[in-house]
Parts: sequence; structure tokens; C-alpha cells
Amino acid sequence: MNKTLMKSFWLAAVLVAAAPAFAAENSDVERGRYLATAGDCVACHTAPGGKSMAGGLSLASPLGAIYSTNITPSKAHGIGNYTLQQFTDALRHGKRADGANLYPAMPYTAYAKTTDEDIAAMYAYFMQGVQPVDEAPAKQTALPFPFNIRASLGVWNAMFLDATPYKADASQTPEWNRGAYLAQGLAHCTTCHTPRTSLMAEDLKRSLSGGEVGGWYAPNITSHAVSGIGDWTQDELVAYMSGKPVPGKGPAAGPMAEAVDHSLKHLSPDDLKAIAVYIKTVPAVDDGSLKQPADSFGKQTDALDTLRGVDLPKDYNAMTGAQIYDGYCAACHQAQGQGTEGGGLPGLFHNTSLGHANSNNLVQVLLHGIERHGADTVMPGFAEELSDKQITALGNYLLTSYGNPSAKVTEQQVAQLRDPATAGGSSSLLTLARVGMGVGVIAVLAFIAWLLRRRKA
Repeated sequence: MNKTLMKSFWLAAVLVAAAPAFAAENSDVERGRYLATAGDCVACHTAPGGKSMAGGLSLASPLGAIYSTNITPSKAHGIGNYTLQQFTDALRHGKRADGANLYPAMPYTAYAKTTDEDIAAMYAYFMQGVQPVDEAPAKQTALPFPFNIRASLGVWNAMFLDATPYKADASQTPEWNRGAYLAQGLAHCTTCHTPRTSLMAEDLKRSLSGGEVGGWYAPNITSHAVSGIGDWTQDELVAYMSGKPVPGKGPAAGPMAEAVDHSLKHLSPDDLKAIAVYIKTVPAVDDGSLKQPADSFGKQTDALDTLRGVDLPKDYNAMTGAQIYDGYCAACHQAQGQGTEGGGLPGLFHNTSLGHANSNNLVQVLLHGIERHGADTVMPGFAEELSDKQITALGNYLLTSYGNPSAKVTEQQVAQLRDPATAGGSSSLLTLARVGMGVGVIAVLAFIAWLLRRRKA
């Protein structure tokens, strides 16, 4: 066998290395189920209390709410009439069966990396292994003009979509390539963890250096020792993705908790290790937000001397952060923020959740808690009990006592994150698009006027 042929066989084998084995019977369906789990399809396409894959979940974006669609094999309301080619076009090109563009809240820019063989297996699963739901989602996406015109996304795709499937790097090991294939593709890590440009495209020069999704901060997961996860071990990364507690690193919350519960923890140990191997080699990006690792802040302390013999104010909005902590947090996290040894309640110091410069996740957890699929709520939220002023006071007390004292919580931030409709923030893209269209219309009218004057002359 010549070297070229050997290399071709090796590259083909790379993408299936470390993949789990399936029984011969219904192997495509079961393999497709595994791949759809890796893609975390159920998390976005299942509304709270709704039927699996039936859509209807509201996804906060800077342009407005985007509602997920029914992707069950229902012929009336789902994808039951899709051919394999149409299914492939949806995953790789962001195209519906009717030719309309999908919004890139569906991470087709990452799914495009998936091989034809894996897409075919996913197609078999969705058509044969998913229960059809003959109902349309209660709400449909209605973004403001001009983004309600889906054809405009054709320009965006032409500028930012690379629909080329993953190509193995012959200089790397099969394990590294398997991890890269999953992380860049179905696991769509860059979708959340990469900052966006003014045109809402991933800033590839700062890939995986931290982004925002629905008001949550997706931290820097490059190999930088301070800004990123350079000081994490491979075993810690695998444990985290498996849903296990990692001392000092803080529990997964928000979209990351969904990714862990619905997707990552169901992957094989070999695939999780492969992802960890790849992530540890991602080029380091220093975002400049930290001077020391996020898990190095704080110490065991309390403010009991400010509480003893002091009556609570009549206006509860005037309560100090220490008073609020004592009333709402100390029972679980203990008076000095040390948590419970072996009890599953983390300490608050030397905890990445309180160490980042971006405090959105802290506010989100205080407001909405941490929920885990298939398990009891890890932490209750206090949105119904504490006002914006109280959440602000508590958040800043936690940061100055146990976390990064340079980070801050503001009332405006709390008010924005309290409401899911505004949690995604706003974008200048809407104004830019409308101004651009206005300039275009003026240019066309000016050209027409010039033509008319020339004809008269």
C-alpha cells in the first residue's frame, strides 16, 4: 500500500476513532441518537413542560426572541417531509426545506463541520427514533424589520458561513482530531464561547475567548493560564463535562448546565477525554479582564460583627449585603462562605463563579437559581423575594468578600437580567441595517433622478 493511500485510510479513520460502538440492528438510528445528543438538539427545541423536540423555546437574542421550531418527524408541523438532502442543507447551510434561511441561533455554522455519514445517521434517528408531535409551536419568530426578511441572511451566510466539513489534521493524533471534530462541530463550543462582531458573526481571531448568550457569560476556554482554562487539568475538564463537581471551579449553570445535562455527560468517556485534549491546545487568548486566575480570589470570612445587635431596617431595600447573605445564603453556604465539606454545596471563595470580571452569571444565579435536568434544583433563585436593590447589594457583598473585588453588580444590570425578554441585551446591528438600507434607498433614488435628468437633456 503506497503512502498516499495509507494516509487517506488514516484520515478517514480519525473521525471515527474513539466513537462508541453500536449494535448492528438499528445502528444508524442509535448512532444518530448519540450524535444528536452531542449536538444538544433537545435543549433548544424543547420548551419547558413541552414535548421533546417539538420546539417553542424562546431564545433571547440582541435582536429579539427567536423561537425554536418543531423538528420531530411530523409531516404537518415538523421535518417529516424532509429528504436527506434537505436535512443536510439545514445542518450545513442553514436552509429550510422551502429554501428560506434559518436564523443562526440554530448553530448551523458549527454543524456544517459534520461529515455526510454522521448527518445521514442523524437523519435516520430523527425520522425513525423521534416521536412525531403534530403541533406547531405556540409562538413563531417575529424579528423587527429588516431581519424579518429571511432572504437578507443570504448576504450574512455569504460573508460568514464556511460550509466545509471538518478536515482531519494529519499532524495531530486521532484522539485530538476526534475532540476537534466534536468541539468545532456538533458540540458547537464556539457558538457560545466566542465573542461576536458588530455583525453578529463569531470573531474567529478571538475564538473561544469568551462570549455572551441570553444574558449569560460563557467564559474564556482557551489555554491561557489566567484568562482561560490553562490551569485546569484534563481530568477536571472531563469531570466538569460529566456533571461532577470540580473543587474551586464552580458548578455549571444556565446554558452550560443544559449542555452538560442534555449532551456532554451522555457522551462516552473517550469522547469527553478527546474534547478535553483538544480544548487544552486551543491557542491562548488573554482577554485582559483578569490579573490572576478566576479560582484564586477570596478567603473564608464573615461579617457577623456588623450583624450582632443590629435591627433590620424598616425599608428592606436598605439592608446591607451582609444582612441579606445571613438571611438567604448562610444556611447553605455557611457563615464564612466555606460551603459544606463533601455535601455538594460549594464554597464561595476560590470559586470561578465569583472570580470573573463579568458578573452576569452571578446575577443570573441569584435571580433564577441553578436548575439541573433530571435532578433537584441545585440552588433556588430569589427573583420573587429580593428586589433589584437587594440583589445588587448581595452580589457586591459576595464579590468583595469572596470573589473578584474588581467586578461589580449594578441595578441596571439586575433589572435587565431579571426579564428574559431583555436578558439578551441589544445590538447596534438593527440600527446599522436600517441606516444601511436608508442609504441604499437614497442612492437608488439619486441614480434614478440622474437618469431622468440625463434623458431630458
